[in-house]
Amino acid sequence: MGLISSAALLIPILVIIGLRLGAYRSFPALLIYYILVFGFNILSEGYIKVDNTIVHYYGLINNLLEAPLIIYFLTYFSPSAGFTRNMKKISLFFIAFEIILILIFGFNVNTVSIIMGPGLLIIISFCIHFFIRQTKITIMHHKATGKAIMTSALLFAYGCYSIIYLMYYVFKTHIENGQVKQKEVEDTFLIYFVVTTFSALLICAGIIIERRRIQKLTELKHTRKELSIVYRDTFTTKTPVKSIALDFDREEWN
Repeated sequence: MGLISSAALLIPILVIIGLRLGAYRSFPALLIYYILVFGFNILSEGYIKVDNTIVHYYGLINNLLEAPLIIYFLTYFSPSAGFTRNMKKISLFFIAFEIILILIFGFNVNTVSIIMGPGLLIIISFCIHFFIRQTKITIMHHKATGKAIMTSALLFAYGCYSIIYLMYYVFKTHIENGQVKQKEVEDTFLIYFVVTTFSALLICAGIIIERRRIQKLTELKHTRKELSIVYRDTFTTKTPVKSIALDFDREEWN
């Protein structure tokens, strides 16, 4: 499952790059996130042999960057520019929170495990909000299906990751009488790999569908610009082009 999970993580990387979304709005954050997780999977499973210390600190850095990257990517589903600004502020505040804790308690597993808790809580809160919103839009207006699928993938993934976090770091179900139960650790990793594989494939489907919508919106915007140039002398200030063409700027937030 580690190998299958790594292959599944590679797919969204290729899809984002192949569909030329690597520089589109908040997709760079998602691309970086998947590159980091893919790299950690490859190293931790031993497909590329490196020193265990490197793997250890790579994992810590990966966990630290996860929340800010995902929160920033989730701005893609924001309903307004103001909401987006607030989300970006939360991402910056969270980075500051991470730096303060690291300066106080040091750069170690205990510190990172403390940081992960609030990060997961923030991500899951946004995921629930956007999942409900995008699902309503898809059902009622029959559009933005790709966004609904992507939010579903993220909600599923981080819902499961939150449960794993509680079991592994809070309740420590893998430790009994001071001894690590290897079977519990292996089962936890198996669940993580299965969740990661399914969510990565699901989000790929959402990205592909969303790319088609982006292309249509781009074409419509070009059409509006061409119309504004052709009929610039025809329209008066009391009859703006925007009142005749569709409100594509508003459409882009849905």
